[in-house]
Amino acid sequence: MSRIDLDDFTDLIERPDGGVRRDAEARRERQIVPPGALGRLDELGEWLAAAQGAVPVRPVEQPRVVLFAGDHGVAGLGVSARPAGGARQLVRAVLEGASPVAVLARRFDVPVRVVDMAVDCDPADLPQDVVRHRVRRGSGRIDIEDALTPDEADAALRAGVAVADEEADSGTDLVVLGDVSVGGTTAAAVLVAALCGTDASVVTGRGGLAIDDLAWMRKCAAIRDALRRARPVLGDQVQLLATVGGADLAAMTGFLLQCAVRKVPVILDGVVAAACALVAQRVAFRAPDWWLAGHDSGEPGQAKALDRMALEPVLRQGVKVGEGAGALLALPLVRAAAALAAELPQKPQEKEEAEEKEHDGEREPAGKEPEGEQAQQSE
Repeated sequence: MSRIDLDDFTDLIERPDGGVRRDAEARRERQIVPPGALGRLDELGEWLAAAQGAVPVRPVEQPRVVLFAGDHGVAGLGVSARPAGGARQLVRAVLEGASPVAVLARRFDVPVRVVDMAVDCDPADLPQDVVRHRVRRGSGRIDIEDALTPDEADAALRAGVAVADEEADSGTDLVVLGDVSVGGTTAAAVLVAALCGTDASVVTGRGGLAIDDLAWMRKCAAIRDALRRARPVLGDQVQLLATVGGADLAAMTGFLLQCAVRKVPVILDGVVAAACALVAQRVAFRAPDWWLAGHDSGEPGQAKALDRMALEPVLRQGVKVGEGAGALLALPLVRAAAALAAELPQKPQEKEEAEEKEHDGEREPAGKEPEGEQAQQSE
């Protein structure tokens, strides 16, 4: 099988329908609540209408949380407050309903899917439907070695594409995208720094479970070392993911690209999702129009990536826990925006004019008798 060609996505991905978005804006102007009175909810409703290609916008009926999981070898340097190889425990907590995202998903009635790409444990420790896309056991230590081989990077990207197709084919109409990883924020920071041309210190955060100053300095040094390895391969996004990414990050990148191909809107979670989105933007510049930044996690790398993609977070609640929890909190706002855009009544005058315009389009041209009358006269 030939290697995946990311350049194909440039032609496959189209922007959401601009004409539909203009129709959604026009409909909003006719409603009884003045434009602007609902704040950003107007924008969210119009974004969703354009993504759906429908006015009035349809409700989000089948959302899903999709979490890509993996361990990163760089965690062995003490750059995370969690133990290296600890992603298995995080995955189990999600599956058992004991993590923040699981609690929220249960409350919002949203199913959660976990995809193991590189968790450092025996595959038998996790359910078969979780591990079936796994590429390897743990990703390489990116400060001194590649995260993946070229074949593994290709397999991870293809796995992400396959998961996006599975979701689209099953009727998922919106995805909340996050990660379950240990060391993932370090790899994400390297990608952001490399693609934005910044120094390691600018993108080094303290992670979901905050690290102390000494750990932060170790993390900054690891990112700086990995950056030296990343810069020579900036022109090849597959090689970049293989060098300083990881199986989970490569899969998330493929997933984001294919969701844009399949016209499935995505709410991004924290710095890992943002870093993968930044790589995907390098591949296909239209792709970010299909994504929404769910929240501001406080990670400097996330802020840098979102600024580069011109994505404004929906929420600023300081949620740092990761695993899609912050992004999932934005889902009720998106649903609320859809309901308001579709169900608020129109002003009486504007409603009457809109109905007249609609009826005018259905009338026969002037001077032409209805076919039934012509038939009676000919008899």
